[in-house]
Amino acid sequence: MKGYGPEWPEESELVVCAVTKVKNFGAFVTLEEYGKKEGFIHIAEVARGWIKYIRDYIRENQKVVCKVLRVDADKGHIDLSLKAVNEHQRRDTIQEWKNAQKAEKLLELVTTRLKKDMEWAYDTFAGDLVEAFGSLYVAFEEAAIDEKVLESEGFKGKWTEAFVAVAQENIVPPLVKIHGYLEISSTKPRGVVDIREVLTSVQKEDGASVVVQYIGAPRYRIVVEAPDYKTAEEALQAAATQVTEGMEARGGEGTFHRRE
Repeated sequence: MKGYGPEWPEESELVVCAVTKVKNFGAFVTLEEYGKKEGFIHIAEVARGWIKYIRDYIRENQKVVCKVLRVDADKGHIDLSLKAVNEHQRRDTIQEWKNAQKAEKLLELVTTRLKKDMEWAYDTFAGDLVEAFGSLYVAFEEAAIDEKVLESEGFKGKWTEAFVAVAQENIVPPLVKIHGYLEISSTKPRGVVDIREVLTSVQKEDGASVVVQYIGAPRYRIVVEAPDYKTAEEALQAAATQVTEGMEARGGEGTFHRRE
């Protein structure tokens, strides 16, 4: 969390702000990640082109993502730009901010279980987790997926057990979804039954969810969800091989295509 990091933002950094006051010449905001420090967006930095009514672009109590233009710590001034942030940057920055807030709450749960405070947590391990994983939320996310990940990264201590437990109780691991296409057919008397049996046999794979969807004979789609791309690709290939070899063993035909 930035509350335990630099006191002031850096130039060109993207920051989440809450709009507190809108004037004809610009808007005043507070920086959510920097102790509610005040920043200013000049009207020329609110939007591209001529602005007739500034409130068409920015309003009080709105959450916005801005780019830091200048920082004068001595005077306490932070100049910001709203127009320099595109939609993709805005979405990513807001999501990172939400993740950071959630990670802070999860860390509080860890410290409560250990009967410690947040300052102790950051002094003992939280700062090192940010350095190792890129963010505290990613550390929680990885621990939710793999309970041994902290150990594999060299972290030790009683706090690791509480950290993993909180992660697994509160975070649903993100899933990767990929798909491929099958063409299967059979001219045997039991062909329809063979196809149904082969397809239903691939509904489960270790570490992944595999679903076969009917497109239109003889075409089917295999959809795989897994915690990561490597597991997903392995499950997809295993399912495709199981279907094509299963059909060939029954006297039918089967081919797999990664793309339609």
